[in-house]
Amino acid sequence: MSRGGRHIYAAVSVLAAGALVLTGCSEGGSKAGNDKNDKEQQENAARQQSSIPFGDAKDSQGPAPEVPGAKSGGAISVLARDSYAHLDPGQIYVQDEMAVSQLIHRGLTGYKATSDDGRKHEVVGDLATDPGTTTDGGKTWKFTLKDGIKWEDGSPITSKDVRHSVERLFAPFINQGPPYLQQWLADTPGADYRKLLPDGPYKGKHLPDTLLETPDDKTVVFKFKTARPDLPYALAMAGYAIVSQKGDTKTKYDRDPVAAGPYKIQEFKSGKSMTLVRNENWDPKTDPLRHQYADRFDISFNHQYEQSTKALLADNGKDKTAVSFSNSVDAGNLSKVLNDPKLKNRTVTGYQPYVGQMNINLSHPELKDIKIRQAIAHALPVTPFVRAYGGTDAMEVAGGILSPTVSGYDPAFDPWGKKKKPAGDPAKAKKLLEEAGKVGMKLTFGYINTPEGQQYSTAMAAGLEKAGFDVQRQEIPAETFYDQVSQLDNNYDIFHTAWGADWPSASTVIPPLYDGRAIAEGAQNYSQVNDPKINSEIDRISKITDPAKAAAEWGKLNEYIVKDVVNVVPTGYYKQVQIAGSRIGGLVYDDVISGVDPRRLYVK
Repeated sequence: MSRGGRHIYAAVSVLAAGALVLTGCSEGGSKAGNDKNDKEQQENAARQQSSIPFGDAKDSQGPAPEVPGAKSGGAISVLARDSYAHLDPGQIYVQDEMAVSQLIHRGLTGYKATSDDGRKHEVVGDLATDPGTTTDGGKTWKFTLKDGIKWEDGSPITSKDVRHSVERLFAPFINQGPPYLQQWLADTPGADYRKLLPDGPYKGKHLPDTLLETPDDKTVVFKFKTARPDLPYALAMAGYAIVSQKGDTKTKYDRDPVAAGPYKIQEFKSGKSMTLVRNENWDPKTDPLRHQYADRFDISFNHQYEQSTKALLADNGKDKTAVSFSNSVDAGNLSKVLNDPKLKNRTVTGYQPYVGQMNINLSHPELKDIKIRQAIAHALPVTPFVRAYGGTDAMEVAGGILSPTVSGYDPAFDPWGKKKKPAGDPAKAKKLLEEAGKVGMKLTFGYINTPEGQQYSTAMAAGLEKAGFDVQRQEIPAETFYDQVSQLDNNYDIFHTAWGADWPSASTVIPPLYDGRAIAEGAQNYSQVNDPKINSEIDRISKITDPAKAAAEWGKLNEYIVKDVVNVVPTGYYKQVQIAGSRIGGLVYDDVISGVDPRRLYVK
């Protein structure tokens, strides 16, 4: 999910790529995704996600709504591929660490599921009494901490912990987590924010009260120079969970953090296992998001997707009470899992936040002709891309640049007709090329050197050639792919990237990818688009405080970028299929977590 900046390609190539590798067969297993009822269900779920509102103080009260049929007791086994490199909230920015953090960490705000299927949410106060209040359009935000919130040692969580958690984000050793809050407080992009507090709070210096005020133990006030209406969304990220001031061990905190959630770490053997047990100082009356049904979570690492799928399908012994927070069903078993009615009750599917897109490099003079860009958009076949990653069970043909997990998504938007004609329309494209006088024009297609990249680029190039382009494929090593395509003077006319929202708002998609003022060496405006309307609309929409109104406006800007500017051609919305043992209850796929929701699980 959800990685801004450079973390998206780490996620896509390492985590989602776990999903990509697993679904990398040439034919996509079953065709369940084409079933009419399944399609309607997906689109309905996506519409539910089209606006994530802010709740109120009542919505922020605990306990969390009971999961139907839930029981207390028992141990849940968790099969994971990767050990946790980071458990310090400030360092957490990848999906598997985000998932486990739901059990051990808490933040000022959080996403509360308002439906039992994990598809509908609202932002509420977690440690705070509400999702925050602003009276000046988002420049000033006030949070009040709840009564009875404690660390695992029984000491109270206070505003001093919140201030410390924010200030330590500026320290040099915090370098893996999200940068939004730091950049907003410093009112500067990039890594320049560190100049605001170079050593964090560790040498006695602090952020001034003009930026962060904690007048008493219960009150936290953020003050920004520029309106930040998305702050409640951002603070719900695992990367902004609260750290204990008293228990902060700096770099050692990454292995042994102090818990505020329903579970605490009893033992962590890096690369081998982790045991979570009940945190007796967690009070459900303060928590609107989490449950504490199981006595224990026994997490073991180094389970590849095929191995975990095989164990969960066999459903023997401890595997009956086993689940994976992040592992997908492997490609070889995908069709079997989706087509076996006996497995339906222990299978969940959902969207990931990633959207694939073919970039058209606007720094190249010939590509400034919109007819040529329109020809590329009409001609480009997206079937090969979807097929390379497992077919419609693993990916859905995209119409726009906003994922179904993001507010403002419109399932009907499809300006290039890819949902109806995923193989492309070479005849229409050729006509546009003829009008531009560019039949036979050379296109350099930079592609990632993976089995999937090799497969889809070959077929995509063939589709473009049918329209009259002369396509030259150029291989780019996977480990340096994003480094190369983000160079300002790269010679690739077209190349494919993927991006995931950091929270369900287009403000974490459109500004980093399409703001012309953000064109720079190594930046994420890969197509190097610099359109005055996009730039001014980003500024205007970023100031809208009502999330529903902002979502609608981001949706319109998404349409303008894809349909009128034509600097990218959307290809696919990434999906995920997961399975659990037969004695796991409360199993749902949560779109915000981008995987199984661990907070609801119980042993049947």
